[in-house]
Amino acid sequence: MTTGTDNNEHKRPDVLDCDVVRFQNAKDKWVAFVGLLDGRPYEIFTGLQDDEEGIMLPKAVNSGKIIKTVLPDGTKRYDFQFENRRGYKTTVEGLSEKFNPIYWNYAKLISGVLRYGMPIENVVKLVSSLDMDNGIDTWITGVVRALKKYVD
Repeated sequence: MTTGTDNNEHKRPDVLDCDVVRFQNAKDKWVAFVGLLDGRPYEIFTGLQDDEEGIMLPKAVNSGKIIKTVLPDGTKRYDFQFENRRGYKTTVEGLSEKFNPIYWNYAKLISGVLRYGMPIENVVKLVSSLDMDNGIDTWITGVVRALKKYVD
């Protein structure tokens, strides 16, 4: 018996186009990497831009690719690749390891909602309605800002 859902229907491509959205909340500088499938947000990675791990991008970088890499042990990582003004590719490896694990877990949840087709305006309302006591309210505000860009 099948449920009518093809397991490959929501399989993530190995490479997605990506928009880079920068924002500031209070004094903190944030960056969001919004993976796009057919021009629609499909996933999001976000956190502090000046993280000790080093998500430092030239200000001119507004887009690139998010590349899924499967390591020999079967684990996956996501890398961001962009082209500089001279046409050289630069890769920031391990987006999934660059940000606070709390943000990563919530971003995975939000990415799942995006992946399965919830309308963007509803995703924005859902994320806006989150009430967190663990200090990530500024992160939520930034995710909402990043996703509002895609609301018609």
